[in-house]
Amino acid sequence: MVALKSDVTVKDAINYESWLASISPGRTRKDMKVIRRACKVAQKAHATQKRASGEPYFLHSLAVANILTDLRLDHETISAALLHDVPEDTEVTLQEVEKKFGSTIATLVDGVTKMEHIGQMHGQSEKSKKEQAKAETLRKMMLAMVDDIRVVLIKLADRTHNMRTLGFTKEHKRKRVARETMDIFAPLANRLGIWQIKWELEDRSFRYLEPEIYKEISRLVDERRVLRESYLNDVIVCLRKKLKKNGVKANITGRPKHIYSIWKKMRRKEVDFDQIYDVRAVRVIVETLSDCYATLGVVHSEWRPIQGEFDDYIAAPKDNMYRSLHTAVIGPAGNPLEIQIRTKKMHQDAELGVAAHWRYKEGTRPSSSFDQKISWLRQLIDWKDEVATAADFIDNVKNEVFQDRVHVFTPKGDIRELPSGSTPIDFAYNIHTEVGHRCRGAKANGRIVPLSYKLKNGDKIEILTTKRGGPSRDWLNVDFGYLRSSRAKSKVRYWFKHQNYGENLTNGRSILERHLQRLGLPKSNYDKLARKFSYRKIDDFLAAIGHGDVTTPQIVTAINDVFPQTLPLQEQVKSLPSQAPKSTSPGATPGVTINGVGNLLTNIAQCCRPVPGGDEIVGYITRGRGVTIHRKDCTNVLRHNEGTSERLIEVEWNTAKDATFSADIEIFAFDRACLLRDVTAVVASERINFVAANVVTDKRKHNAIIYATIEITNLDQLSRVLLSIEQVANVVSAQRKH
Repeated sequence: MVALKSDVTVKDAINYESWLASISPGRTRKDMKVIRRACKVAQKAHATQKRASGEPYFLHSLAVANILTDLRLDHETISAALLHDVPEDTEVTLQEVEKKFGSTIATLVDGVTKMEHIGQMHGQSEKSKKEQAKAETLRKMMLAMVDDIRVVLIKLADRTHNMRTLGFTKEHKRKRVARETMDIFAPLANRLGIWQIKWELEDRSFRYLEPEIYKEISRLVDERRVLRESYLNDVIVCLRKKLKKNGVKANITGRPKHIYSIWKKMRRKEVDFDQIYDVRAVRVIVETLSDCYATLGVVHSEWRPIQGEFDDYIAAPKDNMYRSLHTAVIGPAGNPLEIQIRTKKMHQDAELGVAAHWRYKEGTRPSSSFDQKISWLRQLIDWKDEVATAADFIDNVKNEVFQDRVHVFTPKGDIRELPSGSTPIDFAYNIHTEVGHRCRGAKANGRIVPLSYKLKNGDKIEILTTKRGGPSRDWLNVDFGYLRSSRAKSKVRYWFKHQNYGENLTNGRSILERHLQRLGLPKSNYDKLARKFSYRKIDDFLAAIGHGDVTTPQIVTAINDVFPQTLPLQEQVKSLPSQAPKSTSPGATPGVTINGVGNLLTNIAQCCRPVPGGDEIVGYITRGRGVTIHRKDCTNVLRHNEGTSERLIEVEWNTAKDATFSADIEIFAFDRACLLRDVTAVVASERINFVAANVVTDKRKHNAIIYATIEITNLDQLSRVLLSIEQVANVVSAQRKH
């Protein structure tokens, strides 16, 4: 596991003078005076507090500051790190911090202080409030770092030390913190180019999230350490001689191994540990840029390069400012070997990232070129105004900033960077909002491609636009795959939101009714759905659907939550009194729990074929065939209710993850050759089993109706496959059969 080079001890927390002496070289007496005063205030404020490990709380503050000294940060950042928990966890207020240390340090402290109070959120569960509070905390940090990048550097150092001591906390907290670290903080360190912190956060998180895999890879790395180090020493000696012969001065070392990066590469390439090239790796640090390419020539002349394993991050740097040459070769004894080549300056940038550029000496600010390199931060300000909730904001950040990237070219040769999986429409919105709105087609490398085409590195993209018009509502439907970028989705929603309210209302009602009809659900209970989304008026809820604030996946989720309790009954279904505990009998249908009666055989009614996630159900006690499970609005149930209600019994869904249910669907289309084949191909692509199919055609009208039975797990899956079927050529509609 990688760790920053130094740490502090309890002895340092008790007497911090020796630590101050260790960080004083290169700092002025005035700067050291501020840091010493911060130590004194923090130690006194945390005097009675202990960490979960039993150590003095001030040790954490000192450790965070120490990590930042390793990153060579200025005295204001170090002082703010020492004080970062004081306003939150002690009686010392932020105003007192500002009075003693000035506004700059106080602002940094405020930027990393967790929010204690979140505004009242009526109608939310405690879990929802906690999630919203966490999202608000992250949003505050993200927006604070736009103005001063040092805020997030302190936060990353804080999280790094918390991960080092995470073993002292309870297991459920360990997993929660590790997941958040892997999802937010490690990608953030990567985006800022701070490799030291990135690797440590990833490895420590992986240790708690996948303990068995972590141990296994650690064991494999350790078992071969002696042989690997001996092998690398021979490689270094050989390469040093070759470079000296060619007049290249170089510092050559073995490259550290990172457990998480090894596992990620094994999973991505679907290979075993032995086939990972960078398990054996060396790093060559040279004086000049020309030396980098001269070294590459020496390496490739000495050992045969492995095809497809060369990356030039000098000519095309990564978006986090990382520059280096990467190549993999067949080294001595036929073993794969990775070699990284970079200058001293590139190496410093790689290790420290933005911290290598961020200096506050004599009032100077970072260069304009540095500002350009982190221009993605400026987008956060725009997102803040375009998204409705903190959770949406964090989703945008995770999708836009932290995900893998794809680099494509404009027709003029400019490079555009987008999230991996982006489409031509995402590219259009990246160029300009109006280009996105008027996008009607696209070319990739001179060839027409569909708007759902997934962009690839190196593609040259040309957008075909119309003079007038706006985006399509289908672009917001995730099942169609038109948009990947959260930025583009926000632009489309914003456009619809500012269209005519009446038009949005009409479109929203149409979308919801069509969705409910497709799933075979009644067109009512809009009020319950509206309240689920915290809308007091149904019209406002429908308008929100119309302009895209409420999406199809959200509607499906709400249906899953609301409809089982709210499906209307034309006649009130009576039920047997429930005295016995709920039981799932040995002969019961998987996923159905019977109330009040045990050991009964159950089966799904063929007349209505209820499905979990949207259909409220009732059991009918038959003669000799156990209990038949019907939808509560099934006509047969309503008929039974008139004279045999005593045979109706309460049942409920209790589905396992792998349980499947049959659903009858009806597809109307204009008849053509291979229609059924294309429909079955779509269903198969969704990994859904086709149980039966029957096609009825009308030769005079050239129509075809396909009646089919498919096996699904829930209504969400049914919704996706029906939408996919409707995209098949000549298909007019696809819906669940009543």
